[in-house]
Amino acid sequence: MIWFLASCAVGAKRRTLAIAVRRTTRLVVVVAVVVVVLVIVVVVVVVVVVVVVVVVEVVVVVVVVKVQEVMVVVVVVAVAKVVHVVVVVVVVVVVVVVVVVVVVVVVVVVVVVVVI
Repeated sequence: MIWFLASCAVGAKRRTLAIAVRRTTRLVVVVAVVVVVLVIVVVVVVVVVVVVVVVVEVVVVVVVVKVQEVMVVVVVVAVAKVVHVVVVVVVVVVVVVVVVVVVVVVVVVVVVVVVI
């Protein structure tokens, strides 16, 4: 009788461990997918920002070459500088948000794995 109860207890522990391993594996896969998606978002944002900056620079050069009036050149250069600042702020905000989300996800995974 004691052996039977002991074997039932061991079987229950094994089943519980198997369930915990499956849950943890699923959680790790979900976290990995979230991190990959966030990294892709950051890369896309950085590429778009670089393209915008290059286009703004080309437009500034074209406008400055075509128009020789001083006021127009000053306005175009000022607009280009504002666009650069906005683009840099957007990139910094996106990177900070992604880093915060990744840190939160990793902390949640660690807490869940430790609790399980």
